Amino acid sequence: MVTGIEIDFLPVGEGEHSGDAIAVRWTEGGKHKVMLYDGGTKNYGRPLVEHVKRHFGTTHVDYVVNSHPDNDHAGGLLYVLENLTVGELWIHQPWNYSEHIRRYFRDQRITDESLARRLQEKMAAAYALEVCAEKKQIPVYEPFAGCQIGIFTVLSPDMARYVHELIPEFEKAPELVKTEATLLGAAADFFKKAMGSVADVWDKEYLPDTVETSAENESSAILFATVGTNGYLLTGDAGIDSLRAAGEYAAKRGIDLPKQVTFAQIPHHGGRHNVSTETLDILFGPRLAQRPEQAWRTAFVSASEKAPRHPKKVVTNAFKRRGFKVGQTKGKSIWHFSPGMPRREGYSALTYLPFYDEVEE
Repeated sequence: MVTGIEIDFLPVGEGEHSGDAIAVRWTEGGKHKVMLYDGGTKNYGRPLVEHVKRHFGTTHVDYVVNSHPDNDHAGGLLYVLENLTVGELWIHQPWNYSEHIRRYFRDQRITDESLARRLQEKMAAAYALEVCAEKKQIPVYEPFAGCQIGIFTVLSPDMARYVHELIPEFEKAPELVKTEATLLGAAADFFKKAMGSVADVWDKEYLPDTVETSAENESSAILFATVGTNGYLLTGDAGIDSLRAAGEYAAKRGIDLPKQVTFAQIPHHGGRHNVSTETLDILFGPRLAQRPEQAWRTAFVSASEKAPRHPKKVVTNAFKRRGFKVGQTKGKSIWHFSPGMPRREGYSALTYLPFYDEVEE
């Protein structure tokens, strides 16, 4: 029986670049269990380990989960594996599927071995976790829909979609992607500087349903757990396709996310390319007709202290319309806990974000 849970979002990121490092501890059968969901960048491994030792009072982590292979999520976990004892590592291993996806590539001269090496090199931070786990004889598992990681159930991605739709997009024309990304990045910077704001009202939402994010982000392992009457949803950098798939899978399993979720991670640092009105309605239910006197659930978002455009106001407003109070890291650790978990020195009441009367146009 699980009697309590606490979730820490640690401050990751330098300059405008954010990252995720989330530490979770729950009490099960009178004993504490610890899960780390992402570890930020390489430089953040040490602070994460120190956090576990200081606040969880242990040098053992039961479950280490890498939501997806981006460096700002995988980088710090190597230091965790090297400096703490770990029960299980949960990480996708796309390099193991080269024989299944090689046919999707135009260059038929590529071999299974060379494609696997390309994937390992492209996702070096994630691959290093597998190598380290093998050396330390830590069991390695892949987080596909239906898998159980402690009290958490994986809701997305399912294995077939991951292998046949997402992995091929990881390696689709690398040089072309780089060139396009550079051009698009420059254009985006121009429009961001030129972009103004628009007045926001409670009964209107400015979230388009046509946004998209990278295949790597869409591969994020989405996790859900219940503790008593409360539900906890971790989303990584998932986009609208994976969030929709998670909601549909949960419904098939008899999980009523709109009624059960009381804590949620806002995906991808509160970016506007990862959520839509449709997907938020699927996960959390429709917008409230009017502002509640008091929010009854909580959403946290990881955003670098110096990231001026994260989280997006249009996104945090959307969560508030669904009954959430929203907390952000912005250079500090933030902590959500249920009754019965030990109190901590040095932590004070969190100031939550307001509902903004103007949002990004």
